[in-house]
Amino acid sequence: MSMHMEELNRRGAVAVAAALATGGLVNLGGLLVPSASAAQGTRSRKPGEGGKDEQGGDDEDVSATEDLMREHGVLRRTLIVYAELSERLRSNTGRIDPGALADAAKLFREFGEDYHEHTLEEQHVFPEVRKGGGPNAKLVEVLLIQHQRGREITDYLYRIGSRGQIGGDAEPLARALASMTRMYQAHAAFEDTVVFPAWKKTQSKQRLGELAEKFEDIEKKRFGKDGFDEAIERISKVEQALGLADLAVYTAPSLPR
Repeated sequence: MSMHMEELNRRGAVAVAAALATGGLVNLGGLLVPSASAAQGTRSRKPGEGGKDEQGGDDEDVSATEDLMREHGVLRRTLIVYAELSERLRSNTGRIDPGALADAAKLFREFGEDYHEHTLEEQHVFPEVRKGGGPNAKLVEVLLIQHQRGREITDYLYRIGSRGQIGGDAEPLARALASMTRMYQAHAAFEDTVVFPAWKKTQSKQRLGELAEKFEDIEKKRFGKDGFDEAIERISKVEQALGLADLAVYTAPSLPR
């Protein structure tokens, strides 16, 4: 065998070993095949990263689009809190905890606006969708306007909540909460059903896998741990403070017969 062929074989063996070590390939009875995460553009959480470890089974594969959409779930739970507070203010029923409002607004700012919107969507998703032109590019412009309007409303909500009392601001606060909820319900729905699928089509499976890992790295650098799990804990505390932690309270009443 020539020296050239020996070198090629050596390099090939090194590449295969590296792929096996990182999970890019798996050995099935001597046959090397791409791992599920490599084929689907997902990242596998390592033990201690929010999923079950190797002893517990069920390592969690999270794609870049799934990451974005489940973060929307946290924001939707915050919007549910906003809608409930708006209703209580307008009907003058139920307990209003200004501190819980401030905590909800702070979560929306830190996890929703600074991290999810500015760092992920505006820097990684929207630019790729814009390049495609057409209606989706115009939709991105509307989404950016809504991001800015949302930040203005969040400033207001946090300012009112931090004062410790609502006072004479009940009606304008109720309007602000309702308008924020209405805007972001539509906003997140259009992102989930139009923008994210359009973005996904612009990326290869390999690139989606790389972005999933990148999003995870960004999340850890910003929050020091799993930011999603921390956000769930924070919104859960807000829900508990307002008596909204039980899903059953949202069950629709029976229709009249």
